[in-house]
Amino acid sequence: MRKKIVIVGGVAGGATTAARLRRLDEKSEIVIFERGEHISFANCGLPYFIGGVIKGRDKLLVQTVKGMTNRFNLDIRTKSEVIAINRQDKKIQVKNLDTGVVYEESYDILILSPGASPIVPGIEGSTGNPRVFSLRTIPDAEAIDSYIDQNQAKTAVVVGGGFIGLEMAENLKERNLDVYLVEATDQVQPSLDYEIASLLHTHLREKGVRMILKDSVVKLEGSKVYLQSSQEIEADMIVMAIGVRPENMLAVQAGLETGERGAIRVNGYLQTSDENIYAIGDAIEVKNYVTGLPTNIPLAWPANRQGRLLADNLYGNRKPYRGTLGTSVAKVFDLTAASTGINEKTAAKMGIPYRVIHIHPNSHAGYYPGSTVLDMKMVFTEDGKILGAQAVGRKGAEKRIDVIATAIKGNLTVYDLQDLELAYAPPYSSGKDPVNMIGYAAANLLDHMVKTVQYHEIDDIVAAGNILVDVRQPEEVELGKINGSINIPLPELRKRLGELPKDKPVYLTCQIGLRGYIAARILQQHGYDPINLDGGFRTYTSVYWAVEKKDKGAVKVDDTGKAFTESPEAKIAADKVIDCCGLQCPGPIKQVFENMKLLEGGQVLEILVTDPGFARDIEAWCSKTGNTLLKTELNGDYLKAYLRKGSVKPADQPQVNVVVEEKPKSATLIVFEQNMDKALASFIIATGAASMGKEVTMFFTFWGLNILKKHDAPKVSKDSLEKAFGIMMPRGPRKLPISNMNMGGMGARMIKYVMKKKNVDSLEELLHNAMKMGIKIVACSMSMDVMGIKKEELIDGVEIGGVATMLAKSEESNLNLFF
Repeated sequence: MRKKIVIVGGVAGGATTAARLRRLDEKSEIVIFERGEHISFANCGLPYFIGGVIKGRDKLLVQTVKGMTNRFNLDIRTKSEVIAINRQDKKIQVKNLDTGVVYEESYDILILSPGASPIVPGIEGSTGNPRVFSLRTIPDAEAIDSYIDQNQAKTAVVVGGGFIGLEMAENLKERNLDVYLVEATDQVQPSLDYEIASLLHTHLREKGVRMILKDSVVKLEGSKVYLQSSQEIEADMIVMAIGVRPENMLAVQAGLETGERGAIRVNGYLQTSDENIYAIGDAIEVKNYVTGLPTNIPLAWPANRQGRLLADNLYGNRKPYRGTLGTSVAKVFDLTAASTGINEKTAAKMGIPYRVIHIHPNSHAGYYPGSTVLDMKMVFTEDGKILGAQAVGRKGAEKRIDVIATAIKGNLTVYDLQDLELAYAPPYSSGKDPVNMIGYAAANLLDHMVKTVQYHEIDDIVAAGNILVDVRQPEEVELGKINGSINIPLPELRKRLGELPKDKPVYLTCQIGLRGYIAARILQQHGYDPINLDGGFRTYTSVYWAVEKKDKGAVKVDDTGKAFTESPEAKIAADKVIDCCGLQCPGPIKQVFENMKLLEGGQVLEILVTDPGFARDIEAWCSKTGNTLLKTELNGDYLKAYLRKGSVKPADQPQVNVVVEEKPKSATLIVFEQNMDKALASFIIATGAASMGKEVTMFFTFWGLNILKKHDAPKVSKDSLEKAFGIMMPRGPRKLPISNMNMGGMGARMIKYVMKKKNVDSLEELLHNAMKMGIKIVACSMSMDVMGIKKEELIDGVEIGGVATMLAKSEESNLNLFF
């Protein structure tokens, strides 16, 4: 039967519906009315057109009026606004925006796809203000683009931190504008929880965006923007990106039912309260797929899916729309932020019982160059149902969220995530994909393998007198720790159980939560009550270091009292460049330490690294040593960092008032064992401590003296007992066994092979470099006498000392370790 189907709105949902209708029915008359000049354009690409990433408006046109008309035999009328619906007579009133003529058009079936419009708050001074813009259409984007060029705009205020706000902030920075981002709440990107959004806060500030949270614009006057906090900003332009509201005017005037937030109410088959009128896209109220409650989620995928389903339903192939999950992704400079389902805030607000887990895996195999950290969070129920997930990272965030979104739609649980067989090769993933890993972590929680506490609870817990054990290595703790924590490295935990109480919980933390989990398993099986900090130090510092940067480090003051911010985009001329790609910790930090000694005060060192943990390490290193981290940037798979020696700017730049911490004290390491693996660990830690500016002494005693032997030592006079000792003991670093799985020396050879392949320094190289860095190597004179070792047998540069020397060094050290 021939029908006349009229569609109001010709962008995502409307164009998709029309195309599908024609493929199902060659005879019916299909008419599209579009208020704008274009149909089926890529409105999600508008910010990137402004930023110059997308060259030319034509690339935004998915379909032209002529092309779609010819392909699908449609009657498309642009610049035609539908202004009223006469439901009784099944007619609409249409206004031709070029001529002003109003006419009527009949329909058999009416489909509403008007979309959503930007929210423009009633700010004093905003109406008719040529400096104020919003972004919905291609003409909107062209207006912003032209205004920047014609007025040589230098400063912009973006109001709102959602999708459009973040994308506009980035793309206006691409146009070299100084950008302020003003957000009324305490975070950007509301689909994320606060600790995950805090990663974006830090990155935005690193990129030079001046973020102002928990504040709002109240008045515009000329170039001045007045905030509720009484702060004033001089700006050439203002972009309103507060959000969107459903275009419901036609529906309301026609008496169609709408929801609490004004969206058009539809049934499962996208039919409104009028049986002849349907609605799709950003304008409608949908069912939240997770909660089952009505909501409005304006995203491109739901609009396109609804358009196709509606066409099928009209021709008898009835399929209900099952709801919107809200899966989304946003590019924020070098980071990708993706989410699906509901977040923790929503679950708490709705009273849904839930659990959460944070993990921080690598985007792909850590040994393959370019691996970067993924920060992931999942919200789930006690029976394993997945409520939602979030991920932020430089690579692979959207891939993992897509997998979890698919799992939710397939009614899979956290246990099922462990069984997903996902594609693996070192450049793309790991043997255990991050999706598998978050499933394992969630299952451990539900199976009572571990108890957890959250980042926002731990400070109060420690303040109440509870014990918090940091199981990281001492050199890691030197780069930052939670106040009040004590350090018991994981390898020492079993030997130091007596230091921990059994009559109350023992709280644990590490870098990302994994070692804390292992420590919890050890303690639980020894009769303790362990509770692990979920997500470890990284989750904790994603919030609290970000706050510290905002309050103490984001804006510096020169000696005139004028505030300024060093631009991350500024060109920095390096006095020396070093390439540390492929080196693993502590290699890059050691290279920085050695090369900084060669520079004069005020000179700049540029370093290129692939170690994903370097960005955080170098920031802490500079803070500890009184040097200045100027800038870090990601170039492909490599991180570049620029460091100025000392805290003094060159003479042609303003002096920064920097409070330099007291120089760190010394460190003493006692090496008793002769095993190669333990020797390696001792030199790696010693090198890291020296790189942090510590004066390091390594005291070798008993079997540890064998590490210091020359491989080609000269013959020396010894008695028979001394000769016997010499025969039984290894001669220098090349002949040392390992503590486990030595297998007659095969294990040691395997470790040496892997170290060479992974670009890790050999023990001999570590020893040589340690002495080159000024680390004192002291051999115990008493042990030498007992074991018949002569000074001539030891490598050059070794000092001979007794117990008094060791004790004196230990007394003045704030780090003492025994190997």
